[in-house]
Amino acid sequence: MTVPGVSGGPRIGAYGDHALMVDLAGLDEVHALTAALRAAAVPDVVDVVPAARTVLVLLDDAATTADTARVEDAVRAAWASRSAVAQQGEGRLVEIPVVYDGQDLPDVAAWAGLSVAEVVARHSGREYVVAFGGFMPGFGYLTEVDPRIAAPRLATPRTRVPAGSVALAGDLTAVYPRATPGGWRLLGRTDVELFDVDRDPPALLTAGTRVRFREVDRLPGDTHGDTAVAEGDVLSAGGDGGVAGGDAHSAEGDQKLAEGDAIPVRGDRRPAEGDRAGGVEVLATGPLTLVEDEGRPGWASSGVGRSGAADKGALRLLNRLLANDDSAAVLEVTLGGLALRFHERATIALAGATAPATLGGTPVGMQAVLEVRPGAELHLGFAPRGTRTYLGVRGGFDVTPVLGSRSFDVLAGLGPAPLRARDRLAIGPRPSRLPVVDLAAPRAAATGIAELAVRRGVREAWFDDVAWRDLLGTTFEVTDASNRVGLRLSGGRIGRRSGELPSEGLVPGAIQVPPDGQPVLFLRDHPVTGGYPVIGVVRAGALDVAAQLRPGDRLRFREAS
Repeated sequence: MTVPGVSGGPRIGAYGDHALMVDLAGLDEVHALTAALRAAAVPDVVDVVPAARTVLVLLDDAATTADTARVEDAVRAAWASRSAVAQQGEGRLVEIPVVYDGQDLPDVAAWAGLSVAEVVARHSGREYVVAFGGFMPGFGYLTEVDPRIAAPRLATPRTRVPAGSVALAGDLTAVYPRATPGGWRLLGRTDVELFDVDRDPPALLTAGTRVRFREVDRLPGDTHGDTAVAEGDVLSAGGDGGVAGGDAHSAEGDQKLAEGDAIPVRGDRRPAEGDRAGGVEVLATGPLTLVEDEGRPGWASSGVGRSGAADKGALRLLNRLLANDDSAAVLEVTLGGLALRFHERATIALAGATAPATLGGTPVGMQAVLEVRPGAELHLGFAPRGTRTYLGVRGGFDVTPVLGSRSFDVLAGLGPAPLRARDRLAIGPRPSRLPVVDLAAPRAAATGIAELAVRRGVREAWFDDVAWRDLLGTTFEVTDASNRVGLRLSGGRIGRRSGELPSEGLVPGAIQVPPDGQPVLFLRDHPVTGGYPVIGVVRAGALDVAAQLRPGDRLRFREAS
């Protein structure tokens, strides 16, 4: 597939196993096709991701090749029947107060040949339009940047961009809703609350919303004062709703993906805890234990990815063993160290990375249906290989869903918070059907160099044949800057064309190549959109293997047949 920028109709290509990428001429076409597809409610389509010049159509994980072909026909039919539609939020103006003290202001001024004051005046002196959302919840890509100050993004992303940063990347500008790595140039800061799970829609900046930045000397949080109310029909976005940032997790070319960092939880949704009778009491969590399920599709327009269990094969195996619905939530235990006390009778099973485990002091195995008596304790040791062990319970763990899912997304900070000692988890209603097997054959543990099948990506024009051969011929190592968002790889540099790629949708398994040539393999908590070209996409089955790799593990890619 060629670089975006087509005329005479859409260009459609396969993007991994369960997605289609549609290249279009510009935003008007993107918005029209997006509206037509959403109105058509095409079977097997779980999300539609608009971007600068593309529409990513995501299919259900169970979709077949025949389903993909049928969806492609539906995309062409939607394009043929498209009509001009008013964008959501059109006509609404959001005014955002900004203190222009960003560390990249001098560099942007030098690039533009202007003074810092002139850069600020050009950035704050015009009205922007939200083209699309993505990257993280509440992140809106704003167009209409003054060409004179349209400096390109950084060649190597920062490991941490503070929440509320007002930033610039080429012909786009935006506000970072939360702390994260990122490669945009920082102009200033604000205290807007861009995303709230209790708001409808959750994102403040939706496609078509107009935005104006207003220069201020300080923010209310700087002086503990009150926010002024804007006059007229302007929606004032100022206030003390900024998200406290940790050294959180990734986005376009994520630099640091540290698994154990403190993460602010959006929606204040912790697992059920307290003195209720029954349930499961958490005694210890190990490095990180999360509640996960199949994820939350359908929220891409607000910048929310699907997330879900990193190793979906292990999740689905547990729910089959326990006769649960596919939607049942399990515990995802990173490296091991979980300890639980059961306060009611339960049926459980373990899958994923093999770890030593005892139940009531007796060693127990993996992929086996186990009966638990009230008062019994489960202790999970540390896995010698692999990263994530999963614990399922018949009925699933019953925690409050956020946007329809019980999964915690480490990039978005959405969902039930990481478990802590003394949390109490409820067990959901047991299904009417009964387990039909007691034991499943264990998955072969990866030893030596893992091999991941990969298909070519949708941006072949950004990579020559040498780059593809380098991808397939290099043994990479997983760095410690890796987590559920993705694996950052070392050991080889992938050459790519220079320049800026307009941001576009991402899929799990995408191998993104930033300008420094160090590839990033995205896992389940990947950003919705990204601005670096994707050279290949790991096949769905191999993604579960990738999810079990830990820092220091080695891997190679082989071309999928």
